[in-house]
Amino acid sequence: MSIPSTLTTSFLSANNTRRRQACLVVSKFLHLSHAFYKKGQRSSSNQWLERQRRDPFVKQAGKENYRCRSAFKLLQIDDKYGILKPGQVVIDCGAAPGSWCQAAVQKVNSLNQDSSQPQGMVIGIDLQHIAPLDGAITLSGCDFTSPDTYDKVSSILQERRVDILLSDMAPSATGIKSHNHELIVGLCFSVLRFSLAVLKPGGTMLCKLWQGGSQDRLAAAMRTVFQDVRVVKPEASRDDSAEVFMMGRGFKSKKSDAGS
Repeated sequence: MSIPSTLTTSFLSANNTRRRQACLVVSKFLHLSHAFYKKGQRSSSNQWLERQRRDPFVKQAGKENYRCRSAFKLLQIDDKYGILKPGQVVIDCGAAPGSWCQAAVQKVNSLNQDSSQPQGMVIGIDLQHIAPLDGAITLSGCDFTSPDTYDKVSSILQERRVDILLSDMAPSATGIKSHNHELIVGLCFSVLRFSLAVLKPGGTMLCKLWQGGSQDRLAAAMRTVFQDVRVVKPEASRDDSAEVFMMGRGFKSKKSDAGS
């Protein structure tokens, strides 16, 4: 029995209509989703800009020619604990754009602006480009964990050991807090391993951390090689941020048990 052609045409026409309607619904949905996403982006960007505009440390960084507001985090930690002194050797891991190097240059007298004090040395290392900075030796495009970078640092130090090892590094955020935490803990462990190779007895390590479940594991590893380990949060770290700094003072000796 054959199907009348009029019925076939009617069926196909109705089917095509439903498809077009479905496509229109999907198209509208995607358009609205994109619009909401763009709106959310704009809202987030506006909030960030407004926060930057109101931030006193952003304003002060501009006045004092620091490359970013993070300089005040290091300065405030130093004001409280006195970790930076004239004549010291400082390495800043993940130094770009260079604001911690700027603060360290002033504190350790690496420009020899005060001839009555010993002259220090500041080395900044980063995979990213670091614009030249008076008083600091910058190693751009370098991974502080690589043997080649270690050789460069050793050549610069000329048998000297490091007094202060700094890290204000942070990984690219993924949107998953627990994963971000594990990533930055991994960076901290890399800095800790580097400290075993470069720090002098009594030296200090300071590294940025986002609070989370592995914080205690990092602190325990640091205690194997530092006499004093504590969490510090300077005023310039925003109250709503999970950012803190792990500080180890009184480096004891080389150990092989600073795991990851």
